[in-house]
Amino acid sequence: MTDLEQMGKRAVEAKYLVQAMSAQEKDQVLLKAVELLLDQAEQEQILAANSEDVERAKANGMHPGLIDRLSLDGKRLEAMAEGLRQITELPDPIGEVLEEFVPKNGLHIAKVRVPIGVIGIIYESRPNVTADAFGLCFKAGNAVILKGGSDALHSNMAITKLLRKALASCGMAEDAIQLIQATERAVTTEFMRLNKYVDLLIPRGGAGLIRSVVENSTIPVIETGTGNCHIYIDKTADLTMAVNIVTNAKTQRIGVCNACESLVIHENVADQFLPLLEKRLREVHEVEIRGDETVCSILKEAVPATEEDYSREYLDYILSAKVVSGIDEAIAHINRCSTGHSEAIITSDQENAEKFKRQIDSACVYVNASTRFTDGFEFGFGAEIGISTQKLHARGPMGLRELTSYKYAIDGNGQVR
Repeated sequence: MTDLEQMGKRAVEAKYLVQAMSAQEKDQVLLKAVELLLDQAEQEQILAANSEDVERAKANGMHPGLIDRLSLDGKRLEAMAEGLRQITELPDPIGEVLEEFVPKNGLHIAKVRVPIGVIGIIYESRPNVTADAFGLCFKAGNAVILKGGSDALHSNMAITKLLRKALASCGMAEDAIQLIQATERAVTTEFMRLNKYVDLLIPRGGAGLIRSVVENSTIPVIETGTGNCHIYIDKTADLTMAVNIVTNAKTQRIGVCNACESLVIHENVADQFLPLLEKRLREVHEVEIRGDETVCSILKEAVPATEEDYSREYLDYILSAKVVSGIDEAIAHINRCSTGHSEAIITSDQENAEKFKRQIDSACVYVNASTRFTDGFEFGFGAEIGISTQKLHARGPMGLRELTSYKYAIDGNGQVR
């Protein structure tokens, strides 16, 4: 039996112990983890490990957007702790009766929410995922096996050690969370085929990682897709609002999947809106705008866009822009180029707002708000396991309920068929 198979076996043993825990027992573990994450000595250990990862990443020439994803500080550790604390305040979904009925045979049939079992997560450059993934999977009654990127190995090891310490201090099975420390590609491939032990695999990272998992896994997969997020500026948009929203969505944090990457502008407001946006962006951070012929005629510093630009997730201070004749062309362009993550319309026209919400085929569709709100924390889920861009089982920010399944519990009084 390989090391990975041993991990899988331990995870299966742990899942039955976690499934038997009460909501109070699970919350006790999570609150202990919160306490440890806020402890100065524990923080110093995690930040020292993270500093080692960041320095190595810089030496290897990692993109600034990815370094931002990788980096931790006191505030981000506090945010991780707050995410876990919020999870404890959420209702435990396990045991929830989704529906119940009595057919003609007299059986009482209840559809009951249950844990999935063992969840595997493969992710890149985001050590905060380690805590978020554990908290959500654990509260939903699951054991978890994590495979982080090699660039965040020391950070992930330190956070996993803390979480296992929280489990042990509460007398719970430490193997409710396990971290694969081997960095070889062959190990990742072996993990994708551990279907004897792992019930669900969730990739969280770039397009290459997600494609690799989908193509190679023998375990059922939920795709947490890349984010080519669009904002459409309609002809009735409040342009001050539009500038504020686009600036926030593009520049607040560039290395995240819910950042705006593509801008679509109605031709009636392009002449007025684009210079206003360019001026504001210069005040915040220099953003390269790659636009069509109309955009380039309005903004002399804009760069001509290629067709590929309209479908790219830049994770950089780059924004594609296209001018359209109306909402129908905007919707068609977005549905063609989008990754199905998050799109927004800025408009004062309620009919157009409803049309946009109805016809845009993405997980999250906003009216007059930033795409940056596509986040489990912002949705009140406490944290998230990722943003699902597929349509089966889960879609959008994945919280506790998305990490459960259901079974039928049937009571009879002697029925035979």
